[in-house]
Amino acid sequence: MSNAGNEKKYPVHEVFYSWQGEGDYAGRAAFFVRLFGCPIRCPWCDSAGTWHPDFVPEKIEKFSAGEITALAKETKAEFVVITGGEPTIHDLKPLVGALHAAGFRVHLETAGAFPVIPEIDWITLSPKRAKLPLPENVARADELKIIVDEAGAIDFWENALPPAPRAKSVWLHPEWSLRNEREILNVITNRIRERGAPYRAGWQLHKCYNADAVDPRSRA
Repeated sequence: MSNAGNEKKYPVHEVFYSWQGEGDYAGRAAFFVRLFGCPIRCPWCDSAGTWHPDFVPEKIEKFSAGEITALAKETKAEFVVITGGEPTIHDLKPLVGALHAAGFRVHLETAGAFPVIPEIDWITLSPKRAKLPLPENVARADELKIIVDEAGAIDFWENALPPAPRAKSVWLHPEWSLRNEREILNVITNRIRERGAPYRAGWQLHKCYNADAVDPRSRA
């Protein structure tokens, strides 16, 4: 990719075309932009290549907003997902503006611990204990994704989070390495049985299909 001119460049871990495997938009064609960098650094992170010194490549490729948008336009994606790492540590306005100008809705996957620009069309907020989300981001979230990494995780987040009036769903996801642990699965099942909506059982469907790997630009 050309780096001509003074246009802002984004450090990109991967861009790829697949389908959204989680949440309210699961199963829909999506173009993913995964940016480098995350100050939160969860021990079970499944995209540690965006920040962990053992996995970050020596050379990080940078793309302009226009270059990313051009790649997205080559696909049939219904929307573009900006993720990370933690994408909100970057100035996303140029990228979101370029994607909107091309007719794309822009979805954001974030821990919510840093300010989110108002131009985002859909916010998936997945809170992390190491740095709690800002109350205004919880209030703006369209859906919550709770990672259930221990039996008491759901109770913890019920007490720690302020109200999320816009959230259409609260997805309960087993932390992926614990996806076969009966205790974790039962905690999720029982909470949904006890409370009903907005709680919903979550899963990373794209991993079951190995869908992302179909695009060779996707990293393991």
